[in-house]
This record gives sequence, C-alpha cells and structure tokens, in this order.
Amino acid sequence: MQKEVDYIIVGDGYAALFFAHQLMKHQKTFVLFSDSEKSASQISAGIINPVVLKKFTTFWLAAEQIEFLSKTLNEIENFTGKNYQISENIHRIFHDEKEKELWLSKSETEELAPFLAKDFENLDTVLNPFGTGAVKNSARLNVEDFFTDFNSYFKKNGHLKAEKFNYSELHDLTYKEITCKNIVFCEGMGVTQNPFFNDIPVIPNKGHHLKVKLSVKPKNEYTIKKKHFLFPLNNGLHYYGGTYDPLERENEIDDFATQQLIDGLSEFYPHSFEVVEINYGFRPTVKDRRPILGSHADFPNYFIFNGLGARGILNGCYFAEELFQHIENGKELMKEVDLKRFENKKFIRL
Repeated sequence: MQKEVDYIIVGDGYAALFFAHQLMKHQKTFVLFSDSEKSASQISAGIINPVVLKKFTTFWLAAEQIEFLSKTLNEIENFTGKNYQISENIHRIFHDEKEKELWLSKSETEELAPFLAKDFENLDTVLNPFGTGAVKNSARLNVEDFFTDFNSYFKKNGHLKAEKFNYSELHDLTYKEITCKNIVFCEGMGVTQNPFFNDIPVIPNKGHHLKVKLSVKPKNEYTIKKKHFLFPLNNGLHYYGGTYDPLERENEIDDFATQQLIDGLSEFYPHSFEVVEINYGFRPTVKDRRPILGSHADFPNYFIFNGLGARGILNGCYFAEELFQHIENGKELMKEVDLKRFENKKFIRL
C-alpha cells in the first residue's frame, strides 16, 4: 500500500534529528531512514561551547545558536519527556600566567564578555597550577539518551525506517511504497555515496575519543578542558577526547591518535586510569567552516543538510529551522550556508 508523507529524511545524526524536530513541531508527516550504524554525531562528546578555546575567540552566530538550542531542547522535552542539556560549564586549565592574562583581556571585550568568567578557580584532583577559567553559557548534551529516546519516539510513532536508503529505488519523489513532497539528505560523510550530492566539498575530519576509568574521580562534576575534554558519563566512566585528524582516512583505530589522548590526559591527571573503550568517527567539515544547505539544481525537491563539522549540535539545531523555513515558506538561505556558494568554483576533496 502506498504511503504519502510530506518529507523523507535520510540520515541519523544531529542534522537529521533536529530537522525531524522542526517537522514534528509544525505537524508535518515524515519518514526517517536510518541504517542503525552509529554516526559521528552519536559518538560525539556533545559539548556545547561558544568559545574557541585555543585562541579565546568566539565564532559566527555563537550567541544566537546557544540561545536557540536552549529553546529547542525545551520544545523537544514536550515530545520525549526529557531535557538533554547538562548544565556543567567548561573549565579551561591554563598553561601559564600569560594565558590567564589573555583570558582576562578577552573577557573585557563586547564579543566575549558573555562567555568568559573573570573569576578563576582551582580544581581538585587534577593538575592546574595556574588555575582554570569557566566558560559561561557552556554545557553538554546527554548524547546517548538524546539519540536513544528520539529514535524510540520515531519508532513508536511510525516515523522510523531502520534500513539503508537505496538510491536506485528513488524515482522522482517516490521511494518504494512511500511518496513524499520533499527529500532531505542529512548523511554526514555518507553523502559521498549519494549520487545527487556526492560532489559537495565536505572533508572528513577523523576524531578519536576514549572512555576511561579514573582511579580518583574529581569531586566536582565539571567538564575539564586542556588539550581535550574530560567529563563524567552515566556509567561511572569518563569521556576524554576528541582528536582532530583531517589527514587520517583509515576506517580503523589509529594508535598515534590513541597515544595522543593518553598523553594528553596524563598531562593534567596525575593518577592511574584504565582505557576501557576507544571510539572514532568522521566529522563532515567544510573549508569555510559553514554548513551546506540547499536544493539540487535538477531535482528542486531534493535538499542537502550537511557540513556541520565539530559544532554539530549548534549548527544542526540552528540551521534545521533555516532549512525548514526555506522549504516551506520560501525564506532565502543565508549566503554563507547556501549550496549555491560553490557554483563556478573548483573545490578539491582532500
């Protein structure tokens, strides 16, 4: 029997789920295709961070995205019954006094005053001889529950097709027994297999993280950042990661990246720890660090939502609404994220 819906969504990361939320919010019908393989989003740290902590700078639309995410997570709670934001500020361990001074001077600027706390703290259990600075308005997403609960909701309400999308069975706006008005591809690095959008210039950025068992746990449940992020998980373990390996392409655990993480944790955690699990994923990044939204030149009802990079939560949440308003109400896409920005340009896939 033929089924008619407003949308087909292909993908299972932040882009797909936040776009699905927009459809739920506006009472649109949809089917989401997820092949159940864990995406880079599903193993991500879930850090919500408005500051680039290497340089103490912020980024494009940071304040707007932080505010919009909080609003969106409150809306999602109406569907799943749970709010997934963990309000633990990031505490940045300073390398030296010079870095503290830079933080202070940056905290006086209009751009960073909302995000950089001026009062420093010393944390227990970890080495931080120069103290730490708290990033205001930072938090974490409960990643595991976010995806588990959302997928359970989709399954319960008949939205989920737990199978790999077969492009050869798509004929105009009909896929097998499903007819739709629009299709949105949210596949991350899986887009390289998509015959309609496999030429978009996304670059895989491989990232590793560890799950570790600490012999001495910090008394306060902070998200601690030096080279990488350390924070507690629900199962008594801690997350530590993640690396950025834009030139690493092998689909396997990399020993160098693993050792890099072990060394990074040992640098500020002076106690013994056990590596329980090693994970990696490939983030879809773009040279100009902007997401990619838009429709196919020959198939105007086929849309792409990709290139979220390392800020998948913030980009996915904020631009899901941008794409929805573009499709449903004809709102013009921001030129910075519009797929059309790549026209008549040569992009090299590294």
